[in-house]
Amino acid sequence: MHISEGVLSAPVLITGAALTAAGVGFGLKKMDYEKIPEVAVLSSAFFVASLIHIPVGPSSVHLVLNGLIGLLLGWSAFPAILVGLTLQAILFQFGGFTTLGVNTFNMAFPAIISFYLFHLFAGKSLEHSRLIFSGFFCGATSVLGSALLVALSLISTGEAFLPAAKLIVLAHIPVMSIEGIITAAVLSFLKKVKPELLMMGKGGKL
Repeated sequence: MHISEGVLSAPVLITGAALTAAGVGFGLKKMDYEKIPEVAVLSSAFFVASLIHIPVGPSSVHLVLNGLIGLLLGWSAFPAILVGLTLQAILFQFGGFTTLGVNTFNMAFPAIISFYLFHLFAGKSLEHSRLIFSGFFCGATSVLGSALLVALSLISTGEAFLPAAKLIVLAHIPVMSIEGIITAAVLSFLKKVKPELLMMGKGGKL
């Protein structure tokens, strides 16, 4: 879902940068010191998962894992995703520095929405079937949200990007299912081996 440089208009870039700055600032404020290693691990997972991507117009299709990151980190998802995208821009020229704010917001904001929608239904004390159900829809919903925000970013730049915006949303429909399965599987695994990580909101609290 990286939007390349030289595509978006200045107002869209400025808006994305401002929203990301606010999100990162709030996320850092809410981050507990002991949560830093978990944030680093999930930022690394995000970095690796989105390295394999398929170009689609001015953007790309790849795994995101933002639903999982949102569930486990809450508002700390903003700095975690920002770090991952920054490293990708530096090391592999994915996205770019001018679009870093927009790209971060497009992936991190749906993660926060997923946190608010699903963290109460995916805690460690809940039954396994509900955990799987919530994890799947969290992963799928977050990818859909990111795809829609990418499409909105392109359309806000110009109507000429409307076909590309539609294609990006359609291309992410299969990714939604894959992300849902991965998120559900990871939550199921964590419930068995390290259930304390499912204390959603701690260190990324409301």
